[in-house]
Amino acid sequence: MRARILGSAAGGAFPQWNCACAQCKRVRSGDADLVARTQDSVFVRAKGAGPSSRGVLLNASPDILAQIAATPELWPTSPRDTGIGAIVLTNGDIDHTAGLFSLRESQPLAIYATDAVREGLVGRNAMMRTLARFEGHVVWRPLRLDADTVLADVTGAPLGLHVRARAAPGKLPVHLVGTSEPSPEDNVALWITDATSKVTLVYASAAASAAPLRAHLDGVDALLWDGSFWSSDELIRLGLGTSRAEDMAHLPVGGFEGGLAALAGLRIGTRVLTHVNNTNPILDARSPERKQVEDAGFVVATDGMEIVL
Repeated sequence: MRARILGSAAGGAFPQWNCACAQCKRVRSGDADLVARTQDSVFVRAKGAGPSSRGVLLNASPDILAQIAATPELWPTSPRDTGIGAIVLTNGDIDHTAGLFSLRESQPLAIYATDAVREGLVGRNAMMRTLARFEGHVVWRPLRLDADTVLADVTGAPLGLHVRARAAPGKLPVHLVGTSEPSPEDNVALWITDATSKVTLVYASAAASAAPLRAHLDGVDALLWDGSFWSSDELIRLGLGTSRAEDMAHLPVGGFEGGLAALAGLRIGTRVLTHVNNTNPILDARSPERKQVEDAGFVVATDGMEIVL
């Protein structure tokens, strides 16, 4: 299995377009210890797939067009073509779905989502009609909790991968708060397994707690984990917001009850923190927080990083 991290930042990217915090200023100035990042998205291909073979897109970032342009394996090889065989959504947040509207040029798409996520997108959003220009423009397929699903392209051809979605502690998308009832299907983590090699990669870019997922993480070959915030009060302390990390469905990385502590002692192969907010000090290659991350066996994702299993 090969996983390409197309984007490794949280919503707003890094630097965030409307932010002049210390780190955003530094990356704009060309500080070598900080690297710009686009918004979170991952492309996964099965074992034995060639450089131009189709794979699965995990979340459709608002930056998807720039990410495709920067990734030759996603370039079309015929007049109308894409390396994206299917799309799997972990939730209905704008950060993870807005890219769908950029993939609208009469390209048939297969999208996997829980019923709650699909209803929030299709049942409550007239703009989704832009992805219904013709019969079969989008084929929606159900993502059932705690069940294995074989991933296939829009024609039904298997892509060599299957997925198991597990409910991750999260929240409704901001635009649905107050209009929809919360559901365990609102936010999921994905266990992606190669049908041939049987290696498994877990993608959990938003989780307010590790407790319900921890038992299922022991022994996985790779983990892409929520690296949004270092501390619970990060935004409050910097005067950039009023919500704690957990209120936004993100377990902080640091602290006695943070992600590093919660995942300690597990047998996990490659460990990566992704979906990193612009305020998180782990973005600074020389920060003490980055050293703590590396001492715990994690690396901080960068755009274009490839994980080979």
